[in-house]
Amino acid sequence: MLIVGLMSGTSVDGIDAALVELSGMPRDGTLRWSVRAYVCVPWELELRQAILSACAPDTGVQHITALNYRLGESFAEAAQKVVELAGLTFSDIDAIASHGQTVWHQPTPYDIAGVGVTGTMQIGEPAVIAARTGCLVISDFRAADIAVGGQGAPLVPFADYALFHSPDETRAVQNIGGIANVTLLPAGGTLGDVIAFDTGPGNMLIDALTARLTDGTQTFDRNGALAAAGRIDQKILSDFLDDPYFRLPPPKSTGREQFGTAYADRFLTAARSANLSVADTLATATALTAGSIASAYQNFLLAPSSFSSLTSGGAIQTVILGGGGVWNKTLVEMLAVRLAPARVTDHQEFGIDSDAKEAVAFALLAYETLHGRPSNVPSATGANSPAILGKITLPPRNTQKMGELRIRLDNRL
Repeated sequence: MLIVGLMSGTSVDGIDAALVELSGMPRDGTLRWSVRAYVCVPWELELRQAILSACAPDTGVQHITALNYRLGESFAEAAQKVVELAGLTFSDIDAIASHGQTVWHQPTPYDIAGVGVTGTMQIGEPAVIAARTGCLVISDFRAADIAVGGQGAPLVPFADYALFHSPDETRAVQNIGGIANVTLLPAGGTLGDVIAFDTGPGNMLIDALTARLTDGTQTFDRNGALAAAGRIDQKILSDFLDDPYFRLPPPKSTGREQFGTAYADRFLTAARSANLSVADTLATATALTAGSIASAYQNFLLAPSSFSSLTSGGAIQTVILGGGGVWNKTLVEMLAVRLAPARVTDHQEFGIDSDAKEAVAFALLAYETLHGRPSNVPSATGANSPAILGKITLPPRNTQKMGELRIRLDNRL
């Protein structure tokens, strides 16, 4: 199959679009894949601000409703760009997998009429994508996992297992997007042996502080240069590493709701009270990301733990970094020190563009959906059972695509 994967993360930098060719089966080691084309389409400043405003709990329903359809247009345009880059047309494409843009993630119960409800919301209307491209669209991947008792996140561990597991080396795949998450792949383990969870803030805090401290002239600390010039305030670092989330055992997931604007406000207030310079503030924030990742490894992946027989003190040989944080040299150096003696490398060593990886992952999830196979990882999300992920939106008036899907489902379900 040829599937376009579309992804916009919590950093709200842009839409990652990857055209992926897939065959074989991920679970039995016969998966064959290649990225035919990849492009990142940055969000326009005004649209990025509209997305960020939609992540606030008091955002009006009108704004989110309209933004859902506006982002559908943007995701369709990104799909168009990557298909054209590959020298193909939409008639060559089997499906589009769109994660959408998360505006709210509620992994802990929220009371509605006396009932605690969990949920998540990703926007970027799939019907618009289907109408503009003529392709069937798989979207809203997290909902089915939540419906069977999971947190709907993280979902990338299925792809981590398919792409990186080894028969003789224990590996940790560490994504550093707006939020950081880790996938532990025990040597010779099966998909059921995988452990994965969100470790805490990735680039989110660093980016927010950089934008504020530079009056918006920089939206991220390029190469970690500002942090490299500063000194870490150990008191502030210690105080913020004491956050209850870091002590919460897996399965767990988080997002902008916990480590977004209010969290950055508290950190900036503490930094200003201590008279920290811009460089010192960012050095301390970068150390917080590195420290929270390292403590997650120590507490839940390396030390004996009651929640999994796999975490019995075994060593992790290799840590594979991905996401935008891989380009922050200062952060990577801090992680290399804190995660020693594990070897710290990145996705590129395995032939995968770090920026494209999550778009590739959702293309793979859609591939499994169209084969009628579950692709959540209950040991990571806390789900009660495996689940086939995603909702399928058929393109209007495209009888060929509808017929192809009907045949595919008849054969495989």
